[in-house]
Amino acid sequence: MSDSHPAACENCAAPLRGRFCHACGQAAHSPVRSFAHAVEEVFESFWHLDGRIFRTLRRLLSPGALAIDYLGGRRAPYVAPMRLFVVLCVLTFFVGKLVDWSDDATVAPSVQVNGAARMFAGAGTVAEVERLRDANVAEMEEGREGLPAIAAPARRGFDQGIAEIRRQADLRIVELGGTPAPAPPAAAGVETRGTDALVVSTDGEDGWLARQARRIEQNWPRIERDPSLFKAAFMGSVPSALFVLVPLFALLLKLFYLDSGRLYLEHLVVALYSHAFLLLALLGQFVLLALEHTIAPYVVTFGMFTGLLAGLLWLCMPVYLLLMQKRVYGQGWLLTGTKFAVLGGIYAFVLVNAAVALALLSLARA
Repeated sequence: MSDSHPAACENCAAPLRGRFCHACGQAAHSPVRSFAHAVEEVFESFWHLDGRIFRTLRRLLSPGALAIDYLGGRRAPYVAPMRLFVVLCVLTFFVGKLVDWSDDATVAPSVQVNGAARMFAGAGTVAEVERLRDANVAEMEEGREGLPAIAAPARRGFDQGIAEIRRQADLRIVELGGTPAPAPPAAAGVETRGTDALVVSTDGEDGWLARQARRIEQNWPRIERDPSLFKAAFMGSVPSALFVLVPLFALLLKLFYLDSGRLYLEHLVVALYSHAFLLLALLGQFVLLALEHTIAPYVVTFGMFTGLLAGLLWLCMPVYLLLMQKRVYGQGWLLTGTKFAVLGGIYAFVLVNAAVALALLSLARA
């Protein structure tokens, strides 16, 4: 099908003299007449693939530089703050859903299991094996009970560890000519603990909290069998929460920097770019985790490398925000540091409570 430009704008009928209508701004070409133009329009509207997205990301890496440029009127070279935030939010949590990060909860139990197996191999009597078994099981149970009820993947990891310790102890007892004692009903296997109930008390029977509590109790067995259900629900809820938290952060900036004379929308630009960097750093964490799970089983030292990079990324987040506030608002280090500490403490408190609320809602919706 021909992709030649029409003589007049299809939107307002004004004569065309180029690729865009001078009256209404509509493009001369039609995306429904060319597959290439259709793909181009999708990516252009989302990414603005004219170099601005990459220029924006490079500038974003310099704390405060992008916000200073945008607030100073140099907006054309960069992607708008809201568009950048939305793009990074969608991309980050899309990748986060794909990455398998539930295995990390079982690392500590697996280390203890391996240590117990070596100790069992060195035990020379049935009594010594039983002593080692009971000590390791007690330690694992104490760790399990110390976890919050919503940490389903980690609790399952400790259950598996306890079952494996008992299994290896029984094998060593048989090797020494003894007879393994029957396992306690609660520790006979992982499956017997796979339906732990989570009880949430509420005052009313028909209120919103009561309905959420009933959903959590109904969903809990499924989530313990498949923790990825909780992860998917939680990761899907975070972007919606951020659209509430970012304006709240901007309001805090407004309150703490009343003497700057800036309007609320200017503080909102700072908040959007701040969270855009945090999303970029979080995306980096997800990518490192995916690489670790893919490469570390074959290259032992790769896990140390990714762990070091992940630690540096976490360290960069507060340092970046501090430098950004210093450069954007131009106040002294002592005043900036004080405001950053107080504002950061308040916002961290809000984030923790928001995370707990999202976790409970995710349990109800998984």
